[in-house]
Amino acid sequence: MSGFHTSVMLDAHKCNGCINCLKRCPTDAIRVHKGKAAITSTQCIDCGECIRICPYHAKKSRVEKFEKIQNFDYKIAVPDQAVYGQFRNLKDLNIILTGLKRLGFDDVMEVAAAAEYETLKMREYVEQNSDKWPLISTACPTVVRLISIKFPSLIEHLLPVVNATELAAFEARRRAVKATGLAPEKIGVFAISPCPAKITARIMPIGLEKSNLDGVFSIKDIYPDLLNKMNSLGDDIEDLSKAGRAGIRWGATSGEAIGLMKEGYIAADGIENVIRLLEKLEDEEFSELKFAELNACNGGCLGGVLNVENPYLARAKIISIRHDIDEFKYDYDMEDKELEEAMKWTKDVEYTPVFELSPDIKESIIMKAKVEELTKSFPGLDCGGCGAPSCRAFATDIVTEKEKHTDCPLKDSFEQLEGSYVAKKLNGKD
Repeated sequence: MSGFHTSVMLDAHKCNGCINCLKRCPTDAIRVHKGKAAITSTQCIDCGECIRICPYHAKKSRVEKFEKIQNFDYKIAVPDQAVYGQFRNLKDLNIILTGLKRLGFDDVMEVAAAAEYETLKMREYVEQNSDKWPLISTACPTVVRLISIKFPSLIEHLLPVVNATELAAFEARRRAVKATGLAPEKIGVFAISPCPAKITARIMPIGLEKSNLDGVFSIKDIYPDLLNKMNSLGDDIEDLSKAGRAGIRWGATSGEAIGLMKEGYIAADGIENVIRLLEKLEDEEFSELKFAELNACNGGCLGGVLNVENPYLARAKIISIRHDIDEFKYDYDMEDKELEEAMKWTKDVEYTPVFELSPDIKESIIMKAKVEELTKSFPGLDCGGCGAPSCRAFATDIVTEKEKHTDCPLKDSFEQLEGSYVAKKLNGKD
């Protein structure tokens, strides 16, 4: 994963210089200087937490214009499972899928159907590769990116299968070529996504040299027009859904893991919980664990920042919809060798040392010592007043010459409190 493109971006005109995003970012990728935030793309993992927390809506996701579909002779929508949880009083998934066709697509291919296929194939892989336990799900691009920059020892535990969205896109194009006789490049395949990470994953696909997608639209952007089309369908609803419960439940936390196995798994959601669990996995604290499902967003993909509905209400909707659907519908041929090969990685995820102070080991050791010494000279408040999320981050910026200003804005004020009750409490001396 050399180089990096991030889909999270800043609208400087709306930024008010508050430090909400600064304190929320899980990888210290944000700094605030001269009243404006800035994002370091190499450290950004597209979790979207800054978008979620910004009270001024200054953070947003890069999106593609819907008109892009007109560049192709045949257009296919690939909706994420999270799409199913966005509409109230809905019992029939075919209403959503038919609505997508009315938006201008010629066909739809559900990510849930591809996830159902992957569930069955992954069961075999997990049991056959006990030497790599615990295997870690690669369904969440944010988690994979996080592991690649902060937890290199866990890279070998990543489940080497492409995201179900990519597999759905592959199969959608393959079927369309057979059905229409068109050349593959004349067929456009577009994902409908709940998060910025999946938009980035098209530009920098995980486990692939090139994405099978031609574009990604956010659920939030297409929601108003899609809702209007759905409301005007009447009885003109096509039978399009091919996904079973096993694939649909991937949209919510633990859905992937439950379909994969009955025991020996763990599921975590929310970026802080994911980081804590990865730290425990790195320390080998789970001896009996076979599989870990990790979702950066609270509630899984239903909690993505590009959704419309509250994630808890969305989860309730997903559950109610699943009641009348078979566990597996087997829309994908389980014996299809080409499909099975398309599910496998063709490119390994590599460690990206974005937090290394220097490529030279000796210099890096010296720089780390300087960071430690400098950090001790600061109050340790981690207040964000310097524009960095913590005293250590500020010290690191100074040592790596990313920051020219070398004075803590609160240091003098803090020293004036020396001997006071507040200072003692902050220093842990009382």
